[in-house]
Amino acid sequence: MYAIIGAGPMGLCTARQLKKHGIDFVGFELHSDVGGLWDIDNPHSSMYHSAHLISSKGTTEFREFPMRAEVAPYPHHSEMRRYFRDYARQFRLYEHYQFDTRVVQLQRLDQGWKLISERNGEQREWRFDGVLIANGTLHTPNLPRLPGDFSGELLHSNAYKSADIFAGKRVLVVGCGNSACDIAVDAVHRAASVDLSVRRGYHFLPKFILGKPTDTFGGAIKLPRRLKQLVDGLLVRALAGKPSQYGLPDPDYRLYESHPVMNSLVLHHIGHGDIRPRGDIAAVSGQSVTFANGEQGEYDLILMATGYKLDYPFIARDELNWPQDAGAPQLYLNVFHPEHDDLFMLGMVEASGLGWQGRDEQAQLVALYIRQLQAASPSALALRQTIRAQASQRLDGGYRYLQLERMAYYVHKDSYRRRIAEHSAALQRELANDGVLAAQEA
Repeated sequence: MYAIIGAGPMGLCTARQLKKHGIDFVGFELHSDVGGLWDIDNPHSSMYHSAHLISSKGTTEFREFPMRAEVAPYPHHSEMRRYFRDYARQFRLYEHYQFDTRVVQLQRLDQGWKLISERNGEQREWRFDGVLIANGTLHTPNLPRLPGDFSGELLHSNAYKSADIFAGKRVLVVGCGNSACDIAVDAVHRAASVDLSVRRGYHFLPKFILGKPTDTFGGAIKLPRRLKQLVDGLLVRALAGKPSQYGLPDPDYRLYESHPVMNSLVLHHIGHGDIRPRGDIAAVSGQSVTFANGEQGEYDLILMATGYKLDYPFIARDELNWPQDAGAPQLYLNVFHPEHDDLFMLGMVEASGLGWQGRDEQAQLVALYIRQLQAASPSALALRQTIRAQASQRLDGGYRYLQLERMAYYVHKDSYRRRIAEHSAALQRELANDGVLAAQEA
């Protein structure tokens, strides 16, 4: 019996794969329903009312469970909540979950794990052969300290729900990721003024090119990495220009070496004077903010769109092979522990275009591995040797990803999916051969 922690997209496809392969499990979910952060009513969700999917539905959906034809190319979060609830009903996953239940502690035993859960103030102890952690990466805010004391209102983007909070206020949004740009655009329609503090350069991509979602282009012809960066970079430059033309810093890295911003509206509003670009914050005093270039501004509200940090409060850090100086646990394919076959990290992976299908493939590999380990199959034992030897290797496809904590678990989509597929194919071939042999012996 295995435990799955989380009923967001990753937890659900993990449950689907375990069920498909006949592996018994119990799921644990803090909220009263499935969907994770895509359920805005989940008190642990970082979703906001205007949020939409930043990748298109066709590149994101589960292959075996397409989104409805009438759903927009970039669905609203309410459509995504509906999608995951429909998915859970379709594959009868609800019955396997303990809802409104917190995992308080995981403790390794001589064999297996002790899991302590809590519901309505009452704790319960469980024993499991293994644990699959799928509780997401976007729930614990990264909130750096401001250089000084701010006397106005200070929020992190995880607490943001509606632009109503901006009404009549002088607003400073700190950061320039996808959420920061979405929120700054929201603020334009309610705030007295909107400034955007940007520390480094970003690549900005429009959501549509020639009427089609941007992430549907470029897959037909496989270009060498450097040529793809050059060609795509020139296309983006032709469509949107350089960030410095809008008063933003130009990136000092090539396209795809960090996650691009899928938002052209923020450039539109900067170009119309609705949003004022600012530099890094040098000092804060009262409601006054001084920026690195010496400029100053007065603000009623600072919203820190400064991202999230990995957090697994129910398990000791050293159980995850997570050194203090590492931005993320050191796991093969961001999943497999180099020493233990009873602990798996699901969904601790980011890649442009990976989608939920890529994560489903990850879950399928784990399910196949568990099943074949139980049979002591040669393919599973061979994968075990690979895991031990290559746990610290990163599938970056040759891209020089920025040395940032949020990029510590970033991978190159094609390299990652190719490696997953190779391992899954080996496990499936042996599983099929075993089935044929068993049929012949019968």
